[in-house]
Amino acid sequence: MIEQVAIAFEHKDYQTAAKLLKQLLTESPEHPWVQYYLGRLHEVSEKRQDAEKVYRQLLRDTRNTRIVTLARQGLRRLQEIELEERQRAISQATAEGNNTELGVLVLEPLSNELKTEASRKFAQIMQLDPYTARLLLPSRGWRLYRTGQVGELQFYGKQLQQAGIPCFWATIAQIQQIQVYQVKHFQESTLQATVVCRNEKNQLGSLTFDWSEVTARVVGLLPIFEEVVDIDVRGKLERKTQTQDYAQFCDLHLPARRCILRFDDNCYEFQQGLKIIPQASQNTIRINWNSLSSWIDQQLPKVKIWSDFTSFADTILDQTEMLGHIKSYIYLFRREQTNWDSAFHLYSGLVFVKDAD
Repeated sequence: MIEQVAIAFEHKDYQTAAKLLKQLLTESPEHPWVQYYLGRLHEVSEKRQDAEKVYRQLLRDTRNTRIVTLARQGLRRLQEIELEERQRAISQATAEGNNTELGVLVLEPLSNELKTEASRKFAQIMQLDPYTARLLLPSRGWRLYRTGQVGELQFYGKQLQQAGIPCFWATIAQIQQIQVYQVKHFQESTLQATVVCRNEKNQLGSLTFDWSEVTARVVGLLPIFEEVVDIDVRGKLERKTQTQDYAQFCDLHLPARRCILRFDDNCYEFQQGLKIIPQASQNTIRINWNSLSSWIDQQLPKVKIWSDFTSFADTILDQTEMLGHIKSYIYLFRREQTNWDSAFHLYSGLVFVKDAD
């Protein structure tokens, strides 16, 4: 009867093949040829997951070289169909509206208990091996996973979300649309606060806001590099760049105004304006900054603080081309350009965009 099934498949008479297989599955359900043609029937019926399951089972259980070869060919056909459909869906996704804009896809953290199942699904969606997939899924903090046309990133992102893998995507244009004000000092603060600040054109002015407008606070350390002279292993002098210090940054997000108020310990004028810090002129910058941070804590006791910038930066510092599209609005003295500044603005901007959704 197997020969009759084979003939039915050759003539694409799948109805007859199905009737014959129904009888064979009753009589010899474990027979490798019966299982192979069951897989073929699933395949032509577009039950691809069932077909894949049968083919993989055959590869594990049978030693018949002909069936092993046919099962591998079946898996290859399924992969080619999936790839074609995926490319077609991506083409459709990027053809709509502004979906060709440059964007980023960010993975959010997962607990270790959920990682085993999530990594299997992640591997299947992104066509990775399970071990690599597990390594890529973050346990704490965000991981920038991919850059590219936002339509394609959205296509993958929706599949990941449906599989229970938390992620989000954004365009670089969304980040660029956020206004940034460099805060020089607080002028006053009651129910409302007024800051003296510079806009993106370096114009000095003031901005008054309600503390209730602040929805997020982003903090981070940016390394300050210096060229130093050192002695190498051969006793010769050599010049190299080292991290000598860190600059402290704090962003307050005001989404209703589409703006960020940016503070840093290099530019903040601790001795000007509102008297927040006692004996500011006699303190170190670190003490003054910690005092300012504590005072802001008191004004914003319920606002979430985002502080995982460093771990996020580790996933994006080599993305020089993408970061080159991002103006940082950070004015540290740099002897050489660094990706750290754009990375911080991207991190803060992603928090801003995600909270606004």
